[in-house]
Amino acid sequence: MEILDEAIEAYALQHTSEESPLLQEIHETTDRELEYSNMLTNRMVGRLLQFLIQLGGYRRILELGMFTGYSALTMAEVLPDEGKVITLDMNEKYAKIARSFMERSPHGDKVSIVMGEAENTLPDLEGPFDLAFIDADKQNYPLYYDLIKPRLKPGGMMVVDNAFWSGAVLTPEEDEKGRAVDELNKKIRQDDEVENVLLTVRDGLNLVRKK
Repeated sequence: MEILDEAIEAYALQHTSEESPLLQEIHETTDRELEYSNMLTNRMVGRLLQFLIQLGGYRRILELGMFTGYSALTMAEVLPDEGKVITLDMNEKYAKIARSFMERSPHGDKVSIVMGEAENTLPDLEGPFDLAFIDADKQNYPLYYDLIKPRLKPGGMMVVDNAFWSGAVLTPEEDEKGRAVDELNKKIRQDDEVENVLLTVRDGLNLVRKK
């Protein structure tokens, strides 16, 4: 399902501030070397993450699903020197590409990579976190929410990517991942400890603020 008209999305990108040259290079490298380059966070989402971090004065960030490092470095670029992005992934091929860019970035030392399945590594991470960006395996989205929320500070933000899963949330009985994403969207809406807005940005962004 086409969530947003392609011409409108292209217009939005054309009228959104440019990313840094290194972030552009991550996009180009991912498109050239990897089959699933559509997994990469795009500039609109990246800019939104940067705005949230800057507006909230956030310093400690948790990311689930690093891929080739675009979103981690995007967030690190606007953190103060003492800020930290802790990013979780389990694919060493992707992590190798991400590390190569972090080594070249003046903000790369703000990023710490934790390898392994998130359901195993998350419980060992101590909070509180100011912001969490979830863009990992969709079937575990409800579990990740339950693990992350206690580690999020009051007033902290959780950003859930792919909250529409290409429209599969409309017929969740037909798709396992769509069913998990739909379950999380419903869980968030029914949680009195948070407030949220589900945005029609790209494939859906669920912005969740812990009260």
